[in-house]
Amino acid sequence: MAEAKVALITAGGSGMGAATARKLSADGYEVAILSSSGKGEALAKELGGVGVTASNLENDDVQRLVDLAMEKWGRVDALVNSAGHGPRAPILEITDTDWHKGMEVYFLSAERPIRLVTPIMEAQGGGAIVDISTAWASQSTAMFPTSTAFRASLGAFSKIDSDEYASKGIRINNVMPGWIDSLPEVDERRDSVPMERYGKSEEIAATIAFLLSEGAGYITGQSIRVDGGVIRSV
Repeated sequence: MAEAKVALITAGGSGMGAATARKLSADGYEVAILSSSGKGEALAKELGGVGVTASNLENDDVQRLVDLAMEKWGRVDALVNSAGHGPRAPILEITDTDWHKGMEVYFLSAERPIRLVTPIMEAQGGGAIVDISTAWASQSTAMFPTSTAFRASLGAFSKIDSDEYASKGIRINNVMPGWIDSLPEVDERRDSVPMERYGKSEEIAATIAFLLSEGAGYITGQSIRVDGGVIRSV
């Protein structure tokens, strides 16, 4: 019998992160989940995995998750980086402190675990990483200034990372959700979607699962919108 693959999910206690953990577990992955609320640790227990109640904004906390997975299973095949919510304000009213917090929430929360798992993946001959970004990273909006600014940076980071590590069997991609049911539904937002509905967290999870799979083995360095057609480009 083939050895089960191992997936790490950060900020995986609710919403898209939790849906992804459930999907990957159903697909046969062992899961290790980090969240600050305790919900991720409870979900991991439910799924037969391991969890850490801690913050993806702290390097030592992320290291605990990696160490726990390595102690239990000895490998990391997949990493999914989710995130919380950063500061929002009119663009020129955002303070230096809040810009730095936005960088922590939306950029370093992904870069940090990538830095920790990459040597493991390289040593074992490969792995796959997916960052949950936003559909507006390529068309910034005043609604989410710190999110779009730093998730655009995350897209650039992912491309550089893919250039460096693709030849070593490590793939990295971004999923860019639009209005998803983990957010409160607002008529105006729903009506802006050509599909006339919010997306489901499970649809994001299914896209992530595909990007982690062997079927996506030739996809890396990409940012893929899953937004019902809100953002359109030629």
